[in-house]
Amino acid sequence: MAVAKHNNNYLFTSESVSQGHPDKVCDQISDAVLDSLIKHDPHARAAVETMVTTGLIVIAGEVSVHNWAAERALADAEQTARETVREIGYDDPSIGFDYRSCAVVRSIHSQSADISRGVNKAKGRSREQGAGDQGLMFGYACNETRDLMPLPIQLAHKLVAKLTEVREQGIIKWIRPDSKSQVTVRYSNSGPVRIDTIVVSTQHTEAVIDRSGTMSARARQHIINKVVKPVIIEERPDLWRKGIRYHINPTGRFVIGGPHGDTGLTGRKIIVDTYGGRGRHGGGAFSGKDPSKVDRSAAYMARYIAKNIVAAKLADECEVQLAYAIGVADPISVRVDTKNTSRISEKRIADLIRDHFPLRPRQIINHLKLLRPIYRETARNGHFGRNIPGFTWEKTNVASKLKKAAAKWMK
Repeated sequence: MAVAKHNNNYLFTSESVSQGHPDKVCDQISDAVLDSLIKHDPHARAAVETMVTTGLIVIAGEVSVHNWAAERALADAEQTARETVREIGYDDPSIGFDYRSCAVVRSIHSQSADISRGVNKAKGRSREQGAGDQGLMFGYACNETRDLMPLPIQLAHKLVAKLTEVREQGIIKWIRPDSKSQVTVRYSNSGPVRIDTIVVSTQHTEAVIDRSGTMSARARQHIINKVVKPVIIEERPDLWRKGIRYHINPTGRFVIGGPHGDTGLTGRKIIVDTYGGRGRHGGGAFSGKDPSKVDRSAAYMARYIAKNIVAAKLADECEVQLAYAIGVADPISVRVDTKNTSRISEKRIADLIRDHFPLRPRQIINHLKLLRPIYRETARNGHFGRNIPGFTWEKTNVASKLKKAAAKWMK
């Protein structure tokens, strides 16, 4: 989603989607089911996938639980799905999808015994939990925002969160749950210098359609005044009113939306979930997976590491790669890329990572306290850059230790 750099003066674009977007509906259902299991069985193993379309929810995957209460929660997966859809805001059958009338089909079976064996007993270490799969995970942080996230994705997330807020509070009564945002930022040598373009597309009722059959100019301006302006002024007041271009519902009409407008699938918004296209992505999705899957837990740890490195001012920008083999506890590799912004060598930063951060799956799970029902909240508005209870990977509590350890090498 990025435009290539030219002479250190370039544009970069990131997008976000609301909790009512079909793919995000699926992510939230998958994680709501996961939360219902972990609540009763912290060591439940789950890989839950969801599909939604007009009047239909399909839940499939592999689950292993260890007590009666978790088995009961699994049996109640249909009700969990319906309650999630209701909370998102799909409660009107006239728009083609609502929590009461949709059918729910469930096809869940137990986890592969071969995979479970590899996770429970790491190679050569009978008591150490191995990785739940092979793969590579990336974490990223930069000093563009207070939350050490890239500015384009942070603003894009804030815009769709604000759309949800004004809808749920009745501030804008004609908005419906499905929406998308996109933010383009201009960069120079000094970082972000202005917001170039903002795109907002939100599902709406017929009430704002004018005689031309499209969304009225007044409604578009209402989105700018009640959604865009408050977000930009709160986050970056210095960049407000600097020639921003707006595209508000650029197709002119967005009445048919949500799962009635597009089929949704779990795990199809991995760039939205992470850094909006900044840095690399290993390809693994998060939602519906318990933390024994390093696709999720190691990606959270990689963000935690990168954020603490930037918070310690060892670099202005940091990307961390962790790689694992199924059933093996220690990472296959640890790599750091600071885009030439580090104040000590990247090799020394990698050594500091191994010295100061737990990198085996069980250690990651314990350190970040991942055996809790915290995952439904991660499945909307991004997994990173949100300092809220439960998001332990957003803490910067190792920064001071890193800074002290690196002092002898600092430039």
